[in-house]
Amino acid sequence: MNLRCCIAMALACGASPAVLASETDAGTWTANLRYRHESVDDDAFARRADANTLRLRLGWSRAFASGFSMGVEGEGVAELNDSFNSGANGETAYPVVADARALELNQAWIGWRGARTGAVLGRQRIALDNQRFVGNVGWRQNEQTFDALALDAKPSDKVMLRYYYLDRVHRVSGDDAVDPLARERDLQGHLLNAAWTLPVGTLVGYAYLVEDRDVAVASTRTMGLRWTGARTVGANAYAWTLEGATQADHADNPRDVDVEYWLAEGALTRSGITGKLGWEHLGGDGLSGFQTPLATLHAFNGWADKFTTTPANGLEDRYASVGGKFGSGKLQDKLAWTVAWHDYAADRGGASYGTELDASLAFPLPGGLAGLVKLADYRSDGFARDTLKAWFQVEWSY
Repeated sequence: MNLRCCIAMALACGASPAVLASETDAGTWTANLRYRHESVDDDAFARRADANTLRLRLGWSRAFASGFSMGVEGEGVAELNDSFNSGANGETAYPVVADARALELNQAWIGWRGARTGAVLGRQRIALDNQRFVGNVGWRQNEQTFDALALDAKPSDKVMLRYYYLDRVHRVSGDDAVDPLARERDLQGHLLNAAWTLPVGTLVGYAYLVEDRDVAVASTRTMGLRWTGARTVGANAYAWTLEGATQADHADNPRDVDVEYWLAEGALTRSGITGKLGWEHLGGDGLSGFQTPLATLHAFNGWADKFTTTPANGLEDRYASVGGKFGSGKLQDKLAWTVAWHDYAADRGGASYGTELDASLAFPLPGGLAGLVKLADYRSDGFARDTLKAWFQVEWSY
């Protein structure tokens, strides 16, 4: 029996929770409802996109037997208007807002957890480290999940080992996307991630070998090291991240890929305000740029999403951000703000790509609701076109 058959069995079990539920233990239910308005003014289009979407996610999980558990989660996304290109509605005269209509099985898994080992089989979310290489793209209305086998082991309190076999990725564009390659991809992926807690921080080594059977040029082998840490000295808290990786062609990739990734970031927190300075390098050789197609891409290189695919000449992103919390009375420290600045350039040749200003404010609302306003202003210097994006979001979770 191959892994795809095993995953199908796990999906079937996960989709039938009543089989294992009892009157005394009905399991745990979760729910999330999120409304979002997204506006996109892109100079490449004559029309401005204004998207109103609503996402409902319902989940159920239950422990049974000795160490075993299972879960299932459905997800539905509604397009409340058609003044945007969702990738599924055919409105190509508008800029893309990738929150297409959907009604899907988001997760369905069966798992086992022991004292120091565990396993999960089925459709599941995977988020490794800061999600730069593999993530669930939680920002978009339709989440990215994987048909996969996940194994982990903790041989000591300071060491965590993880392995994932990826069979398929269900992408954020949803099953109704016009482009079939935007719906899901057939994979054969092996992800190895080992974390070691040291007195001077945490060291993570990883090797990600992913064969994309639908898009051969996306098949890569990525290997790297990541070091993170934090220290408090008096009234100041310091944090840092240093990371380096190499990426090469893998499996049937017709291209000769040999590019590098580097990240250096430092942070200082004082009086509740955190400032960051960073430099992220994604190499390019003129034909291939360092790619991370399974990542939570919106979290990197600016919220305008101009660099979700790394240009062939690579990308240098030098950035600075500052953020914190404020408020008084019942809103004490409940208003969270962030402002960030990016300066983009090519790795090969050094040409300027442009700059971007990002800002956000998160705030509570009555009834347990959470609100968010957010802005991204990308100013082109020859790459893509000037783009202004704005969001208003209200979310409720149970």
